[in-house]
Amino acid sequence: MKKNMGSYTWLIFALGTVLTWGLYGIFLHMGQVGMADPVNGRYKAFLFVGIAYFITAVLAPLVILIKAGSDWKLPASGMWLSLVAGILGAVGAFFVLLALGAGIKQGTGPSVVMSIIFAGAPVVNALVALSIHPPDGGWGSIKPQFFIGILLAALGGCLVTLYKPGGPPPKKKEVTTAAVEMVANPGTARAKDPFARQ
Repeated sequence: MKKNMGSYTWLIFALGTVLTWGLYGIFLHMGQVGMADPVNGRYKAFLFVGIAYFITAVLAPLVILIKAGSDWKLPASGMWLSLVAGILGAVGAFFVLLALGAGIKQGTGPSVVMSIIFAGAPVVNALVALSIHPPDGGWGSIKPQFFIGILLAALGGCLVTLYKPGGPPPKKKEVTTAAVEMVANPGTARAKDPFARQ
């Protein structure tokens, strides 16, 4: 039983990524809005994303490597490829912020932005991975289900974008009791207003 559970470790971590990246767009959007700065809020939010990256992607691995007693051999190819990966991840996060900001202005919610990203990214990943490491029998050996899956992923992103549910209706502004009194009895309300012209 333990052996079977161990064989699914990859799936547990993969589902953990699905959960955290699924929440990423939501919290990023809320952080951008929470900055209360329509012009520079997205850049302020990205600054704190960078701080979070530093904590989780620099400090945490350093502690783990030190505790594990790892040697510090760092081959050049491993370093520059990892740096490129980090740059791609950071640029992607920045694009997410820009997309969320532009989407708000055009009436598109974060769910649509993230749906397009999560539908499109696996397609890019699969195609680039196949280009770098083609199958033994060449592209002709790939089963049609693979290409159907790519089309379904793209179709899913399109459907979510085109048929996203509308948000709640705008709230009606509550009329204050002072305003009601002013309309109902303008003379009394005027007398109570210390700033009203006599």
